[in-house]
Amino acid sequence: MGLRSQNNPIAAYLDVFSNSGKDAARSPGSASGLTATGGVISDYTSGSDVYRAHVFTSSGTFDVTAPGTFGDTVEYLVVAGGGGGGSNYSSWGAGGGGAGGFRTNLSGHPLAGSPFPVSIQPYSIVIGAGGAGRQTKTAGANGVDSSFGSITSAGGGGGGGNPGGAINISGTAGGSGGGGSGGGSSENGGAGNTPSASPAQGFPGGGGSDGAVAYTAGGGGGGASQKGESAYVHNPGPRAGGYGGDGSPIAIESATAKFYAGGGGGGTNNPGPGGGQGGQGGGGKGGENGGTSGTPTGAAAGTYATGGGGGGNGGGNRAESGGSGIVVVRYQIGTIAATAKATGGAISFYNNKTIHTFVNSGTFTAPGSFNETVEYVVVGGGGGTGGGLGGGGGAGGYRTGTTPISGSSTITVTVGAGGGGWFETPSNSGSLPAVSGNGGSSSFGSPLTAKGGGAGAGYPGNGNPSSDPDGGSGGGGSGAAPTSAGSGGTYGNSGGAGQPGGTRRGGGGGGSGGAGSSGAGGAHGGIGTQLPSTFQNPSSEPGGASGGGLGAPGPGSTKYWVAGGGGGGGDSAGGSGGGPGGPYAGAGPGGSGAPTGTSAIQSTGSGGGGGGNGTNGSNGGSGIVIIAYPS
Repeated sequence: MGLRSQNNPIAAYLDVFSNSGKDAARSPGSASGLTATGGVISDYTSGSDVYRAHVFTSSGTFDVTAPGTFGDTVEYLVVAGGGGGGSNYSSWGAGGGGAGGFRTNLSGHPLAGSPFPVSIQPYSIVIGAGGAGRQTKTAGANGVDSSFGSITSAGGGGGGGNPGGAINISGTAGGSGGGGSGGGSSENGGAGNTPSASPAQGFPGGGGSDGAVAYTAGGGGGGASQKGESAYVHNPGPRAGGYGGDGSPIAIESATAKFYAGGGGGGTNNPGPGGGQGGQGGGGKGGENGGTSGTPTGAAAGTYATGGGGGGNGGGNRAESGGSGIVVVRYQIGTIAATAKATGGAISFYNNKTIHTFVNSGTFTAPGSFNETVEYVVVGGGGGTGGGLGGGGGAGGYRTGTTPISGSSTITVTVGAGGGGWFETPSNSGSLPAVSGNGGSSSFGSPLTAKGGGAGAGYPGNGNPSSDPDGGSGGGGSGAAPTSAGSGGTYGNSGGAGQPGGTRRGGGGGGSGGAGSSGAGGAHGGIGTQLPSTFQNPSSEPGGASGGGLGAPGPGSTKYWVAGGGGGGGDSAGGSGGGPGGPYAGAGPGGSGAPTGTSAIQSTGSGGGGGGNGTNGSNGGSGIVIIAYPS
């Protein structure tokens, strides 16, 4: 133990309360922090203080089971889902989505609220989804609220759109306001800090341009630290869309500050690179029409788990959704002068191993003294689903193994986003474009890459294959004749075919552990995979069906399952039910009859559930990258 303490003092210090069972309540010294579970655990030092952060990217429970000697207060960050970008008539630019509300009580932060004492009880955590972007000439949808106990942050306002003529739709109010659309007579951005909180949880959106101007552009969505920019303000020459307002930096997940809650950029019809940039903190860039002398470029979605607003469209291009929110709860657990072997991600210690968990893209940095064989899991983003009798989304690719790392190394870690679902009118969408419906790739350096899962089809389309021959699982086909399922890649399985006729069902999406079933077989998504025992830290165990920890619950009392296929949607006319999501993986169940499919749990790489007849689809879950080595 002495040698271990010299190499990694914080690991030695934390061992006794990072283990399972009764060991979790013991202190290595005369003082210890709270004993609590929930979310993904991140243990780190800031100066001489040791902190534990519980990071939630999906809804769950922060459960306090024993008091600590550093007091009964915790520090929190609660960020709501960002608003979706607006969509405009013809080639006019629309407004960017506002960022989700940003609330914290972190000591020393400029937006810090009051202390938050806790007692021995569970506290509910709700993670708000990002609002849907639009393609049908209207405002984007507001993001969904996030909450930690009594603390609630409001979803970001949707960006303004324009249905044609001189009718302008202003940005919508929210945690931060959406940007106003271009093309009409109004230039209003939506109000921020709605409903009112103190300190303010966000800023207003910027105004769109007047329709009398030759090139119209939308305003940027507001962010956590500044108002969204009005159209043309940043770069009046090429008639740029307004830039999204910046979010706020905060060091609470780890000792390194990170931006959250940036506004989405406004779109433009300018025939050049004129879409507004998204604000720091996950805001998506606005789209640009391109005109006759340029190439149209679609808007970018807000980054998941940041509350960033989605970019507004630039005429004919789809606006994009806002990013989902996040909740982080931290408290002090000790005091020590410590150094870690490597940095990057959320760092925890379990069973004599150091574990780095990445739920967002980042960097794994090892010093020159590092010489370890690391164990890894890389999961790509799950596929989204189309609307109307939809097939389930395919799971992202699942890869695990070991690789040696020695000497000074800086390794790029990419975490793939979940594929977007169909949220438009009419709801029956056909096949989704791969660029938006398929999940994104995750990677740990090169060539350790897991491609995203294929999108499930909407009626009457075919399921998408995985995003690459070496990718994840395929999406399910819709409940029409004839339709087919998407094929799986090397690190996944195929989706199931749709079932036509009187009992129409979409097929299940493929999972990392098995293929999706056909509609006739119940439209179940393919089974996922349980994470290796190395990563099964009891402090990060998942909660119920909504997740909230690492992975999702499994059969019996098992935990930590990922990368399941989404269930297919069903037709109420034939009396069929929508298939459940891939068992034990956090995949979304399909809708039956009118209900919309359910989105997959974030950070599981699972596929979304297909919608019932005449209803919308759902989003796939983002991926995850986990790395472990001896402490």
